[in-house]
Amino acid sequence: MNKRAKFELRKPLVLWSLTLAVFSIFGALRTGAYMVYILMTKGLKQSVCDQSFYNGPITKFWAYAFVLSKAPELGDTIFIILRKQKLIFLHWYHHITVLLYSWYSYKDMIAGGGWFMTMNYGVHAVMYSYYALRAAGFRVSQKFAMLITLSQITQMLMGCVVNYLVFFWMQHDQCYSHFQNIFWSSLMYLSYLVLFCHFFFEAYIGKMRKTMKAE
Repeated sequence: MNKRAKFELRKPLVLWSLTLAVFSIFGALRTGAYMVYILMTKGLKQSVCDQSFYNGPITKFWAYAFVLSKAPELGDTIFIILRKQKLIFLHWYHHITVLLYSWYSYKDMIAGGGWFMTMNYGVHAVMYSYYALRAAGFRVSQKFAMLITLSQITQMLMGCVVNYLVFFWMQHDQCYSHFQNIFWSSLMYLSYLVLFCHFFFEAYIGKMRKTMKAE
């Protein structure tokens, strides 16, 4: 695209973001409702170690849809390139590694997957709704964007905690996983945590300081 004029693609982007927002909202509601049920009736340990997210009558579909959705979500990158926006490392690294890890883990139905899916659906429900509003021309407060990034940072922290719990309970044969999966998952979540914290500082804190100095 270096020697080409950028494409506007506003209407397709609104449709794209809105579709992913609706999909994520339904996914968050369905997996979230089941997560709350497990937490209320069987406790934290079962919510982490439970494998019924992969084969339950309702969550089975949303787990499968979650894994498949990681491929079309790469379309976000296509829009960035065609519209000649800045493509940061965090964006494409996050998309590629989530896709690889999701497909790698789904086949083994590892423990912790219910938490990973529910958190991701929830964050994406808010994030893609924000993208749809922005693409449609609505003025959205920067505080909302900050809230989304903070929710992503919280998601990564929770991902690290869930991995630790899986590893701890796996030692007592109460959680089904294996060391390789926990290693790659922990490495992935820790790298996301560092990158999202760096992004938050650069995009919001750094700009706020520059604005205050200019004033």
